[in-house]
Amino acid sequence: LHGLRHMCSGRAAPARRALWVLAFCTALGLLLAWSSDRLLHWLAFPSHTRVRTEWSRQLPFPAVTLCNNNPLRFPRLSKGDLYYAGHWLGLLLPNRTARPLLTELLRGDEARLRWFAKLADFRLFLPPRHYEGISAEFMDRLGHQLEDMLLSCKYRGELCGPHNFSAVFTRYGKCYMFNSGEEGRPLLTTVKGGTGNGLEIMLDIQQDEYLPIWGETEETTFEAGVKVQIHSQSEPPFVQELGFGVAPGFQTFVATQEQRLTYLPPPWGECRSSEMGLDFFPVYSITACRIDCETRYIVENCNCKMVHMPGDAPFCTPEQYKECAEPALGLLAEKDSNYCICRTPCNLTRYNKELSMVKIPSKTSAKYLEKKFNKSEKYISENILVLDIFFEALNYETIEQKKAYEVAALLGDIGGQMGLFIGASILTILELFDYIYELIKEKLLDLLGKEEEEGSHDENVSTCDPMPNHSETISHTVNVPLQATLGTLEEIAC
Repeated sequence: LHGLRHMCSGRAAPARRALWVLAFCTALGLLLAWSSDRLLHWLAFPSHTRVRTEWSRQLPFPAVTLCNNNPLRFPRLSKGDLYYAGHWLGLLLPNRTARPLLTELLRGDEARLRWFAKLADFRLFLPPRHYEGISAEFMDRLGHQLEDMLLSCKYRGELCGPHNFSAVFTRYGKCYMFNSGEEGRPLLTTVKGGTGNGLEIMLDIQQDEYLPIWGETEETTFEAGVKVQIHSQSEPPFVQELGFGVAPGFQTFVATQEQRLTYLPPPWGECRSSEMGLDFFPVYSITACRIDCETRYIVENCNCKMVHMPGDAPFCTPEQYKECAEPALGLLAEKDSNYCICRTPCNLTRYNKELSMVKIPSKTSAKYLEKKFNKSEKYISENILVLDIFFEALNYETIEQKKAYEVAALLGDIGGQMGLFIGASILTILELFDYIYELIKEKLLDLLGKEEEEGSHDENVSTCDPMPNHSETISHTVNVPLQATLGTLEEIAC
């Protein structure tokens, strides 16, 4: 080490040696201070984010889930449906009589008022013994059917239809997913960006079949239209929180861009591996975690599950929906941070969206659409919408969280400071440790050698017989190698 030669030199003046000791201690202190700062910085596990835009010849098209804002069609209710679920739907009072306000709202449509009055008359009605609850079959039968809503469908200029969609259940009831990627449905791709190179659909939202709104509740929706979510195929839809609305009477353009995000696991980040599945989903995602957590919470507290929840628990009855399941979900949302801990997956795909819209129909196309769909212009403006989803460009954005300070950087910083302050390297430190080891080894061997020599000498002298006819003790000092045998030492000593 630089400076040690001047510090330990016996020929140097004391003042000079003191200055060298001071300089060496100062340099060593600075080295320790700066090295400890670098070590603490490394133990903080810092990270930084790198954003890149990459181009591709083709991109997989995302899954598109769309739901009508109205979960159940009012004209499709049967007497049994109204008997069991009328109070949950807000159509009947607890004693199963029609709400007075509801009958007033229906007075504008005499035919529908007479139909509902007859439907709500349970005097001669014998209810079925077994009611399946708010099941998938119940929502499937009463929900809006895609065959009735879908007026036209094109993907990359080619015709598509209801067979290209898969039914899925959410908080909105029966919804439909395009490009689900399920078995038997190949994953669709696109090779161009811009309008005409994605999905374009025309829908009839069927406002005439919406449930009548008699008042305000937590589940009441005043909107007309559809909710849409763009997501990856490995992620279940969570339309009630992540979807965007599309209104009737407009053509909505949605330009999207794929983002591929990579996060670091602990201790650099808080992500969870996507390969670590959940109880009800094979691939981990935030929405899958939320649905999984909600399902477990409702089953534990209500002994049933809602229609959109996975698992084999029985479906909730309308009474359980109203008295337990829906209030429990509201309570869970308040304490979600404590009960449901859903960390970000380490690998995530999401889609940015830019929306724009134009009014339909135009004055010049209104007559044509009236004739084509056999509907009035008012009905078209209140019920028909067009949705166009496409990639803005054939590129995707990668957002990657990377380690900002690794072991190699730590060793490089400490090594540079060692060379700057004390002129040392790794080999210098190894030489120092080797010198200390050899010094300690030599001292220990010398100490052990002296102890063995003294012990052997005392033992040999004590075994000698006293020599006769001598009045004084005669002693001999003999240098004998330590490896000499005991008999030889006795003979020499004696």
